[in-house]
Formats: sequence, C-alpha cells, structure tokens
Amino acid sequence: MNDQGWIELGRRASFVSHRLIGWIYWDPRAIEMNAALGIPNGLGYYVTSRAAPLLSAGADVVSAVFYSINPVAIRFAVDLAAEHTDWRAIYDARNAAVGAGLREFVPEICDGLAELGPRFWDAADSLPESGRTLFAAHRSAPRVDDQLVSAWLGVNCLREWRGDTHFAILLADGIDRVQAGILHDAHLNYGGWIPRSRGADDEALRVAFSGLERRGLAENGLVNDAGLALRARLEERTDEICAQMWNAVGEDATRRFVELVEPVGQRLLTRIDETAGPDWMPAARERRS
Repeated sequence: MNDQGWIELGRRASFVSHRLIGWIYWDPRAIEMNAALGIPNGLGYYVTSRAAPLLSAGADVVSAVFYSINPVAIRFAVDLAAEHTDWRAIYDARNAAVGAGLREFVPEICDGLAELGPRFWDAADSLPESGRTLFAAHRSAPRVDDQLVSAWLGVNCLREWRGDTHFAILLADGIDRVQAGILHDAHLNYGGWIPRSRGADDEALRVAFSGLERRGLAENGLVNDAGLALRARLEERTDEICAQMWNAVGEDATRRFVELVEPVGQRLLTRIDETAGPDWMPAARERRS
C-alpha cells in the first residue's frame, strides 16, 4: 500500500478508536466506581481516569499533556483525587468498567478485539516515545490479564500517541490552548461550544481570538477561511505522521480493526449522547452541516 493509502486507512482507524475509547469517560458505572474510591460524586473522572498513570507527577504535568483544557479544572480534579485515593485504584476501576461496558454494549466485537490486542501492543512497544508523555505513561502502566481490556488499553495507548503528536503540531504552529479549542470548534462547525467546554471564559476567548486575528485566521470573533484551512492542514499533518503508527499495527490487523469497530461506532457514540449529551467527545463526531 502506498503512503496515501496508509494515511487514509490510518485516518479511519484513528476515528473509530475515538469512538471505541470515548464512551468510557462519561459512563455512569465508571463514574460510580470512581466515587466508590472516596472521590465525591466521582468529580473530575474524565481527567483522572484518562491521565491515571501520570497522576503522581502532579497537576502541572497533567495540564501540560492535556494541552487545551483549563489548568484550573485539571488541578481541581488531580488534587481532589489525591485526597481520597491513588492512581492505581483509579486505573483499575476504569479498566473494570471498560470490560463490563464493552461486553454489555458491543458484545459482538469483543472476541475479535481481544484477538487484536497483541498487535496493538507490539505496535505501541515499537513506537518512539520522545515528546509523547501521555503515551509513554500509558505504555509503562501495568498490563492486565483480561484480553479484551488489554486490547482496549492497547488502542488507547495508540490513541494517546496520536493525541500527543497532534498537540506537538499545534504547539509548533503557535496555537495556544484556547485557540486550539476555537479552531477545533470551527473545524467541526460546533458553534462555539468546544472552547467553553474546556474552561475558556469570555476574557480567555477574547484574548485567543485577538491572537488569531493578528495572524489573519479570524475576523470579528469568527474563524475565517484561512483559519479553517490552517486547521485542516494541522489535521492532515497529524494523519500523515500517524500513518506510521498504524503501519506498525500492520495492514491486515488495521483493516480488521476498522471493519470490526465501524459498524458499532454509532452505537458507542449514542452511549455518549445518552450519558453526557450530544456534544461531548467531538473528536469522535463528523463535521456538522
């Protein structure tokens, strides 16, 4: 397969990985298990469960790797969790919820996904960790005996390699945390929701738009065609680099993964709609008309 073929296959695989992973961050059972660790109402679950292997490094490090989320929200979640439990308990509880949820919501893919687990981990073990902190933290986390959960964790590890890569591209292009949310919002035609969901207030948005306007990427508080073109190029560059990741998985295994998850992807997205609402996990959603 040529380079363009790998980019397209990798784009599809990355998109379905968002759907396979994303539902867990708003799963009521998972949040209840987080609350059972002593964290009031399971508050901050998205942050602490996603960053679990990195929590002991502290809120500043977690904020750095999450890039586009308000650091005050990150510190609240990390500090609250530290008062009541530790990262391993959060990690184990999340993993238990993953296994139970997959077997309940998408039972038809469980055997096939479990079989692909070794390919995901072989790929993760072969990839460079330089500059990819959250990926490295997940790769070094304890691996589990449950083959289905292990496969999910392997996909999650690869997804974070892509996420770290995307944030590095944003950083290299001078896009700050609030501007990242603004451009992603415009890219998906969300109507302004994404940066506010990540903690940006009116003043933060004003400053961020001012910076975009100085670069000719926005006008009168709206991302313009140049801004949309830049965001599209940033996404394309991410896909180009991450073709390497899926190449490491292998063509046959990557196609099997895509063909396995694509038919149930909307079902997993609907799970997010039902538990959190129709806006969350924008990376797993098509652009709105």
